Amino acid sequence: MKEFIQTLKNIWSLKELRDKILITLSLILVYRFASFISLPAINMAEVGDLLEKYQSQGGSKQGAGLLGLLSSFTGGAFSRASVMALGIMPYISASIIVQLMGMAIPYLQKLQKDGESGRNTLNQITRWLTIGVCLVQAPSYLTSITNVFLPYNQFGSAYFVDPNSVMFWLPSIVILVAGSVFAMWLGEKITDKGIGNGISILIMVGILADLPSAFIQEFTTKTGTGGSGAIMILIEVLFWLVVILLAIILSVAVRKIPIQYVSRAQARGGVNKNLMQGARQWIPLKVNAAGVMPIIFAQALMFVPGLLTGVDSSNAFLAGFKDVFSWQYNVLFALLIIVFTFFYTAITIPVNQMSDDLKRNGGLVPKVRPGKETSDYLDDILSKITLPGSIFLAIFAILPAIVHGSLVSTDRFALFFGGTSLLIMVGVVLDTVQQINTYLLNHHYDGLMQSKLSRTSNNI
Repeated sequence: MKEFIQTLKNIWSLKELRDKILITLSLILVYRFASFISLPAINMAEVGDLLEKYQSQGGSKQGAGLLGLLSSFTGGAFSRASVMALGIMPYISASIIVQLMGMAIPYLQKLQKDGESGRNTLNQITRWLTIGVCLVQAPSYLTSITNVFLPYNQFGSAYFVDPNSVMFWLPSIVILVAGSVFAMWLGEKITDKGIGNGISILIMVGILADLPSAFIQEFTTKTGTGGSGAIMILIEVLFWLVVILLAIILSVAVRKIPIQYVSRAQARGGVNKNLMQGARQWIPLKVNAAGVMPIIFAQALMFVPGLLTGVDSSNAFLAGFKDVFSWQYNVLFALLIIVFTFFYTAITIPVNQMSDDLKRNGGLVPKVRPGKETSDYLDDILSKITLPGSIFLAIFAILPAIVHGSLVSTDRFALFFGGTSLLIMVGVVLDTVQQINTYLLNHHYDGLMQSKLSRTSNNI
């Protein structure tokens, strides 16, 4: 405990780090404040909570679950019809599109290799593509609000303007696009002026914003009439902490591949060959190199099976795909995650390029020949560690459905036991802690150098 308090004192004593943390907290506060500003055409005082309204009107469990999932990424802005309803997700979608297109378009491949200037151009392309994604998602969001979640014929008092008029659609689309661009700008400012990856921090803040109310709802259900009692709340919290610990292990687990860098004297076969020793290093191959991307890809495709119910609505098996907590939905979801984990790992980890770089820099894997044998060896190791990694990732993704009903009573709190929400929170927290440790280590190094220089100058 004393070391933790001392670390906090060290963080606060560093003016640069302290300023970055304060700037980050200030921008997060602005983001949270904007998420409570509703669209001018909608009277949220009449609407209340969209999730409750939707369920009270007989909405399907799939729609409520998916709406709750989307709402969690925006800190509730999605369900409040906020100006920030689209949040940062259009930027994430645009980044994924640019990353995937980079494998097929030579121009984007060239930009990825052009260093800082190439990254700046890619960022600019991503920004413009974000606006394009917003122009697609904003009308879809307004359509879902006016036709599904808040039908005008049932909730007419919730609208200041007729939702079928241009005066509703045009200003609302412009405001939603501006809100998403503003969220993107806040994320970039947190990255530049604050600490850590600003986009990821905004997503994490949006997820954490829903945690207190979800826990209170679960606590009320457990301790209310017919509940299982407060002891079950303690068991849930302990199990949740174990899940977080396992998620941390999955996020940081790596397989180290030893690398031997041969010295130039050894390479030339010089007289000091027996005296020179190569530098020993490692290539850390992550067990979960794909991160949360397979879950995001799989979730995007899980909308399709729900449409199959329109073919035969009486089929009980197909009807199960409309329930995010059903076994049909989660078995298919898990299989898609395993497939996408192998796919995304294969396209993002260039083993051939790694082998070429090692050969060019005089590095080699012990007992493995440079070139093709090295790339085959790395590919084989990567495939072996990706299989258990993909299985564990699939288990984490469907864990909310496993605990729902058996351990957790409410849908909202069950979502925090796994899936994208938990992995994003764990990943962002670990990255932020690493950033802070880096600042502390750099300050310690600079301080030692300054003290040495000061002693040297005094001796002179």
